[in-house]
Amino acid sequence: MPDLALYQPDIPQNTGTILRLSACLGVAVHLIEPAGFPLSDHALRRAGMDYLERAALVRHVTFEAFETWRRAEGRNLVLLTTGSSRPYTEHAFSGHDILMLGRESSGVPDSVHAMADARVTVPMAAGMRSLNVAVAGAMVLGEALRQTAAFPGSR
Repeated sequence: MPDLALYQPDIPQNTGTILRLSACLGVAVHLIEPAGFPLSDHALRRAGMDYLERAALVRHVTFEAFETWRRAEGRNLVLLTTGSSRPYTEHAFSGHDILMLGRESSGVPDSVHAMADARVTVPMAAGMRSLNVAVAGAMVLGEALRQTAAFPGSR
């Protein structure tokens, strides 16, 4: 089933929302450090993550550690980015995909952008800059789960 990855998140509330999403949908979240806030259980609960004990959270101390793990597992990196013209609805998702969300303040570095197996975007009205990262992640994850028949209860 597809997983989510958070690249050095800045905002604890978004991370809490994404972890709640993962708990409710049975999806793992790979959190790539460093984060812009403390990553203690207390800090995540304070961010509204009362589902923390049900979330499948995997922490990677660096992007390099995540990348080593990802390659060893044969997982595809699908980057959600405003720097793509390909709508996520036109991408064929697989159960081996990891959907990466960039840092709220700056996305991902060019080097990470370049190594992604695919780059997708959420189409928006003209003149709009970006969606909230948790909202964009939920939209794309929903499509990935639909395409792979991986919603809870459909497996």
